[in-house]
Amino acid sequence: MKMQEFSLKEGQELKIRVQPNDDSARFAINIGHDADNIALHFNPRFDSGSDVNTIVCNSKSGGSWGEEQREGHFPFARGEESKFYINFTMDQFYIKLPDGRMMDFPNRLGDVKYDYFEVKGDAVFHGVKIK
Repeated sequence: MKMQEFSLKEGQELKIRVQPNDDSARFAINIGHDADNIALHFNPRFDSGSDVNTIVCNSKSGGSWGEEQREGHFPFARGEESKFYINFTMDQFYIKLPDGRMMDFPNRLGDVKYDYFEVKGDAVFHGVKIK
């Protein structure tokens, strides 16, 4: 699902409500300029390839993926709704996970406004709010 008329600016907070399916392997949130220029690929993986209960973050520039960053702390549960929050600066993305723990990922594109938002995978997205 791609959101139309989406605009996220530095200093704003994005709140996402999601419920992974009971048999979810993974889901992803992409924030950037378009499908070939993604500043943040946030990808919780329950059981996907060699990743089990791992959050993988990455970026894509000009159609080429960067180096993946893995987070072993995994506060998502299949079948349970959770909320998490994303905000950013021109240098860094900050993600407040459902249990309140913080993680970060470099803003490799270095921009202060993004207008591309996509959600994919084995989950029901209950809401997205910008404040």
